[in-house]
Amino acid sequence: MRSPGRIVLTGGRGRLGQVASVGLAAAGWDVVALGRDELDVTDRAAVRATVAALRPASVLNLAAWTDVARCERDPASAHRVNVLGVRHVAEACRAVGAHLCHLSSDYVFGGEGRQHPYAEDDPVDPLSVYGRTKRAGELEVGDGATCVRTAWLSGTRGRNVVRAVLDQASDPRRELRFADDQRGSPTVGDDLVAVLAVLLAERAPGLFHVTNQGSASWFEIARHVLAATGQDPSRVMPVPGEAVEPVTAGLRPRYSVLENAALRAAGIALLPRWEDAFAALAGRIMAAPAAAVAGRLPDSR
Repeated sequence: MRSPGRIVLTGGRGRLGQVASVGLAAAGWDVVALGRDELDVTDRAAVRATVAALRPASVLNLAAWTDVARCERDPASAHRVNVLGVRHVAEACRAVGAHLCHLSSDYVFGGEGRQHPYAEDDPVDPLSVYGRTKRAGELEVGDGATCVRTAWLSGTRGRNVVRAVLDQASDPRRELRFADDQRGSPTVGDDLVAVLAVLLAERAPGLFHVTNQGSASWFEIARHVLAATGQDPSRVMPVPGEAVEPVTAGLRPRYSVLENAALRAAGIALLPRWEDAFAALAGRIMAAPAAAVAGRLPDSR
């Protein structure tokens, strides 16, 4: 198989960066994964020098400040990472002719009163500093770049809803409480990376929504994970989102289901149903050594 070339991953030591490093290497890419300590995207000169030295065919920008509550407290820092950081990476890519693929979020939507999935060309209405800076970052990528919105990510590494369900369920006395008033598009990181590999290989320009198919609430995900692992789903109690995450109440869209319209139009295979993907993921997490999946990873800058 002919290699598609070198690819630089900014934010490459974060949870998704680690998954992308493995998946893109398997797809033939020469992967250079750079974490925040190796490349701070807020440093314009460093970004330009690093990209110029490595001369990649493509750059996958995963660098972001994703802590929603901290973004609210420090909007200037959120802007530096999520907006100016994208600008610096886009400039560096243009200077060497590298293709840019940038990752964005369902937080660009507000979700109020919404009852049908958002397509790529639907109006945005972010509720939070995080959402506003992610939308502003989308506008920095420039013509010819690929911009991918995804949502509700889970994987074998770091903290996510599947791990939270399994960890809480390990205490037989604990009542599991998950929000039933938020609805989105659950997505497994490995499935996302498989489509990113296609978009990168094709240097596909434009905006794409990439999620597993179907929609769910956090409550429905929790019940499904327990059922898929042979446990009692009736242990999960539905509660309002504010009862689970009071710090971010009002900052997360209550409805942010993403329609993968651009993938359909491009003839690119859609991700599998979330139910199948999350059942398989739960099995992998339960089978993996605890040290490989436990712990909180830093944000992906």
